[in-house]
Amino acid sequence: MRRSVGGIRVLRCWLTLVLMSWLPVQRSAAQEATTGATGAITGRVIAAVTEAPVVGATIRVVGQAPGAQSDSAGRFVLRGVRVGIATIEVRRLGYAPVLRGDIAVSPAKPAEVLVVLRDVGVQLENVTVRPEAFPAQMPTSTPVSTQRYDAEEVRRQPGAQEDVLRAISIAPGVGVTSAARNDIVVRGGAPFENLFVVDNIEVPNINHFGSQGSTGGPISLINIRFIESAQLSAGGFGARLGDRTSSATTLTLREGNRERIAGELNVAATQVGAVLEGPIGKNASFFANVRQSYLDLLFKAIGLSFIPSYTDATVKGTWRPTRRDAFSALTIAARGTISFDNTTDSARVNNSQVLAPTQDQYFSGLTWKRLLTRGVVTTTLGRTWTRYVTEQRDSLLAPVFASRSTEGENSLRTDVTLLAGRGVEIETGTIFKYASDLRYDATLAGLARRDASGAPRPLQVDTNFTALRNGSYVQATWQWQPRIRVSGGLRSDWYDFLNNAVRLAPRASVSAQLTPSTTLSLAGGRYWQAPSYIWLVGDAGNANRLTPFRADQLVGGITRLLGSDIKVQLEVYGKRYANYPARMFRPRAVLSPSGFDDVTTDIPFGLEPLQSTGTGSAYGAELFVQKKLGASPWYGQLSASLNRTRFEGLDGTSTRGAFDTPLLTNGVIGWRPNAKWELALRVRGASGLPYTPFVLNGALAGTLDFAQYNGERTSVFFAADVRADRRFLLWNRQLIAFVDLQNVTNRANTSAPQWNPRLRRPDTNTGIGLLPSIGLNFEF
Repeated sequence: MRRSVGGIRVLRCWLTLVLMSWLPVQRSAAQEATTGATGAITGRVIAAVTEAPVVGATIRVVGQAPGAQSDSAGRFVLRGVRVGIATIEVRRLGYAPVLRGDIAVSPAKPAEVLVVLRDVGVQLENVTVRPEAFPAQMPTSTPVSTQRYDAEEVRRQPGAQEDVLRAISIAPGVGVTSAARNDIVVRGGAPFENLFVVDNIEVPNINHFGSQGSTGGPISLINIRFIESAQLSAGGFGARLGDRTSSATTLTLREGNRERIAGELNVAATQVGAVLEGPIGKNASFFANVRQSYLDLLFKAIGLSFIPSYTDATVKGTWRPTRRDAFSALTIAARGTISFDNTTDSARVNNSQVLAPTQDQYFSGLTWKRLLTRGVVTTTLGRTWTRYVTEQRDSLLAPVFASRSTEGENSLRTDVTLLAGRGVEIETGTIFKYASDLRYDATLAGLARRDASGAPRPLQVDTNFTALRNGSYVQATWQWQPRIRVSGGLRSDWYDFLNNAVRLAPRASVSAQLTPSTTLSLAGGRYWQAPSYIWLVGDAGNANRLTPFRADQLVGGITRLLGSDIKVQLEVYGKRYANYPARMFRPRAVLSPSGFDDVTTDIPFGLEPLQSTGTGSAYGAELFVQKKLGASPWYGQLSASLNRTRFEGLDGTSTRGAFDTPLLTNGVIGWRPNAKWELALRVRGASGLPYTPFVLNGALAGTLDFAQYNGERTSVFFAADVRADRRFLLWNRQLIAFVDLQNVTNRANTSAPQWNPRLRRPDTNTGIGLLPSIGLNFEF
């Protein structure tokens, strides 16, 4: 009953908001629609390879009068732009013209954008070249399988709860383990195979309540309002990115505006936050943010006995003392806790199946970018640090698992890009990582850690160590002919903590423009990844048995542009895994964890004997269609993926991969009828994920039956989410209100069954049905 009342209250708030927006009440001119109100767009125009400022570029707002030219620093200001969502067109002789859409214009603060132009050689002034919303050629480092999303595309996506990871999870070939988590699965690979780079800092996990040794979690700790762009490469990326075997996600955070001090107050589905940004003197800017969740209030309202709460803060400053130099400093810090209400027997039984993490973390970086005559050097000094305090107790409150771990790592990265000659581009760089603070104190009861025969094997470990690693690369790209580009590179990775292992990874790609709108691409190479640090302490022999594991990838695709804002892409791919971590207590299984919610179900976090002898394969085909928002009020994307993943453990039996999803479909369609309203629909569908059934009888009842490893599947997943955004003007400031209906069909999607200790049987595990939420964002 409490859960129903909570839902009714949320629904009542939503109905009130919708009715208020439609009622024909009297409003002052300042409160009326956005029509007539204006704002500004500011930003920079830079060259694609060298990042040098492009001087004299012409920038105009499509369908409006404002126009400007970039100055000697590449900067421009467009004033008098109508409030709403705008598209700009950028042109400069010798560069491919660009359409940059989805720019949110507010009367309260300027919209800050970065425009990248690609050199195409000298063109005659009287030759008309059509501007495109998509680049004709992908960057050298991500030649295939790459999708890029701008800030507004990420923010407004239905069902994403303004979470950047949930927003990019609709890219082709990308799935999730459950609707409640950000455990991104790319082309059948486990979540720990994904690389995340935030402002040139490689971050192990960008989630609150993150899974140790992996990359997933329920909620991203990065405020979506600071995203300049989010780019996900599902495979085939170049030598610059490494130490991951599946994907690379690059999140670029914007600079604070340099026009005036401005701020935001926002209330979303799970949190409330405040933002402040603006100039510091003539050549610098900043932004700062703090957010606090109110999940504890929501969970109490719907009657749950475990109570999560989190806080995070972000600060970034940028300083450009000269035309050639730019410095930026970034720090993101977060804290997350879960507490329990154990006042009743029923609550204690329910809580005995929930892992409780408390997590403190931060990552920070100082970056210096120096423009050369024909290139750019970027150096970043970074630090990542996380403390995990994790426990789980049985129904009598006796500990089953207790862990206190710290993982702190320093990094120094330098990347150099040079135009070595006409049509020749050289990329080279190196990154050193020194994990100076690796401490593990863990106790795991025998009932949660059994060997292949079912015998209890309790674990108690208290250790600390350090780790040093280096990755260095060089890659050369040659524009062989005007429409043919070839690239080759070599990456070397060294790991002192894995017996000084050295691994080489060759990469190559070729791209051919068959026509001005059709491109054929092929990319492949070898990708190495080191075991997660916590895996090394799960058994005394793991440090000697575990080695880097690899995936050999080959990706081919064809991309065609239809008009200026529609892209159609078809790709096929294949991956072969070797030296994959195999589980010695589970001879049929390889290690492929996502989130651990209950340690009594399976051994958590790789705290078990492991051996680098597993093999596997993944292959599939993906179709992707995307339309950017432009002159037409419609936008959207549609993807469909066919996939197959298989792995072999110690016994040589080929089984389904833990994330084998034969069919994945994702779609988003949106409509902006005017400057006030925006409506969008997201639909997701997927084959059910494999799972291992429970032993039903005997002394091992309630443990997973690994003789039937991944032998069952959950039911088909389907979810439809609807979102409506409404813009208001209040005292010449902008208020954006939105309603987000998640799982609007109220479908009861299932995940792997959960063991019921009272009835001693598996119970169906279903997700939340219809979940309405509202959000407000006030810009001042």
